[in-house]
Amino acid sequence: MVDDLGEPVPLHGCPNRVVSLVPSITEAVAVSVPGVLAGATDYCTHPAGLAVARVGGSKYPKLDAVRAVGADLVLANAEENRREDVAALRADGIPVWVTEAAAGVPAALASMRRMLAAVFGLEGDREPSWLVDAMDEWSDPVPAVTATAVVPVWRRPWVVLGRDTFAGDVLRRLGIANAYAGHAERYPRPPLSELRGLLDAGRADLVALPDEPYRFTAEDGPDAFPGARYALLDGRLLTWCGPSLAGARRVLGDQLADA
Repeated sequence: MVDDLGEPVPLHGCPNRVVSLVPSITEAVAVSVPGVLAGATDYCTHPAGLAVARVGGSKYPKLDAVRAVGADLVLANAEENRREDVAALRADGIPVWVTEAAAGVPAALASMRRMLAAVFGLEGDREPSWLVDAMDEWSDPVPAVTATAVVPVWRRPWVVLGRDTFAGDVLRRLGIANAYAGHAERYPRPPLSELRGLLDAGRADLVALPDEPYRFTAEDGPDAFPGARYALLDGRLLTWCGPSLAGARRVLGDQLADA
């Protein structure tokens, strides 16, 4: 058994004590395989009321806390988690499955599907209904562009979506092009003056403001981008690949329509 990066995952049977270091994976596993999660990060907020050991953040998990859980598998992601932490856990003999940093919705769902099937045997008739629904919902042809957006994900400093990101693909499948889709970096850090310049020049006509990882609010749009059209988006629906994707198209579409 190998993970998305081709690394071996020496599991012996279906794991019974799993630690997830990725909020979206935490939700997916908790919903799909109730009872197997024994640990999760402090940022794993879904499903609500999840009662498991907390092991710190995704970027900087407390490895001693992960070890203390007695996990027979750790779930991680190539973008959200550091290689050195994955390597340290593997050196301790703890199997780690790493999912890829998917550049789009189909690839992310395929990665999730493969992990759930390989690790937990959830395939065929056992495939989670949310996964089937999400794959169907997001399989529609990509529509024509109706707006071009600047999409900040952090403030102080400003960080925006760049090339090949899951969230950027979600927006593109809703008809929204990313003004930085052609940038060399996945998460560029342009100055605010540059962002305003794109809007002033008409090269972007929308600011999309999710509420995570930075919690943008209704004050941020007028404050940072006076006069620009902006939309407040549910960050979980925009950035998580998991059960939240089933039904996300309608909600995000409504939020964009309110801009």
